Amino acid sequence: MARSATLWLAAPSRFAALGRARARLAIGVLVLLLVACLTALKVPDPAAVSTGPIGQSDQTDLMVYEKIVAGVRNGGDYYIVATDALRAGGYPLRPFFTVRMPSLAVMQAALPPWGPTALLYLLAAYVGMVWGLRLGEALPRTLPRIAALLLLLGSMLAFLQADLAAFHEIWAGLLIALSLGMRRPGRWLEPVAFALAAMLIRETAALYALVMLALAWLEGERREALGWLAALALFAAALAAHAHAVAGVTGPLDPASPGWNGLLGFGFFVKALSLATALQLLPMTAAALLVGLCLFGWASWNDPLALRMLVTLAAYAALIGIFARSDTFYWALMVAPVFLAGLVFVPDGLRDLFRPPLDRRRITVTRVAR
Repeated sequence: MARSATLWLAAPSRFAALGRARARLAIGVLVLLLVACLTALKVPDPAAVSTGPIGQSDQTDLMVYEKIVAGVRNGGDYYIVATDALRAGGYPLRPFFTVRMPSLAVMQAALPPWGPTALLYLLAAYVGMVWGLRLGEALPRTLPRIAALLLLLGSMLAFLQADLAAFHEIWAGLLIALSLGMRRPGRWLEPVAFALAAMLIRETAALYALVMLALAWLEGERREALGWLAALALFAAALAAHAHAVAGVTGPLDPASPGWNGLLGFGFFVKALSLATALQLLPMTAAALLVGLCLFGWASWNDPLALRMLVTLAAYAALIGIFARSDTFYWALMVAPVFLAGLVFVPDGLRDLFRPPLDRRRITVTRVAR
């Protein structure tokens, strides 16, 4: 009986065409990746990670953000309210991007008290629907589709908590996921718009836009590349206006940030991503290995969307590994909303990767009667 070309996927994985030598090399890379993920066991624990998916230190940040929203809702000027709240909490105010851009606070202040929570749930549901449909195209069978939906739910564990609605990475991460899930060849206007919204909420979303710009240019999608360039230009203009506004309400006596040169490495990215998803419920060893398998899964899916997801993950791994401090582990929320869905591509990826080295060619002898 002939073997099926795939296990779960509609089409063979990226590794299906590898020869024996390249497959062995790829297996070695996979082993190195899993070993690198285990370095998460050696990096320091994020500051005050004691309760919930987001640590206690971030709950303090949330209190500040909620105080700022309340102040704006009561008629206060955003920059005066924000800098006063940060000073009262002992937070740095220099350089200017220690003060968040006003977009999220102003939007939440304009809504009724229940509005931000309702909007957050609607956004999370929309992200889940968009990605469910995209993954469904690659997964023709029922069981893999159910697994994908469960993995999406596990990825969005933190994004479904109403008490995190004032947290900027929650919104920016969902908007990045929505932008990425909606992008198709020739369809880039909505993805660019959602990415711009993410950048106006959290500046680090600009890294995602740069990745999309680079890939669009390399693939010859010139109009799309110009769209991403225009979004980055609008973001730069908004950031310059923000810097000017912050300079008007701060001075040289305000405390400065300790800097962003954590140099905690790839292991810290793995740990931060584990804490941002349902993997936080597992022992760290298992969670770290599953992060590695998720990365392998995204590399296995032979689709332009998977390539963009993988490059985005690599970019944020570099950002977090080099610049994040132990108390900024929540940066991983920027790429967490659909991360665990990479596991659905692992069965096909592993089979296609290990098939060439394990395949023993059979010699068939045919007797010809004369």
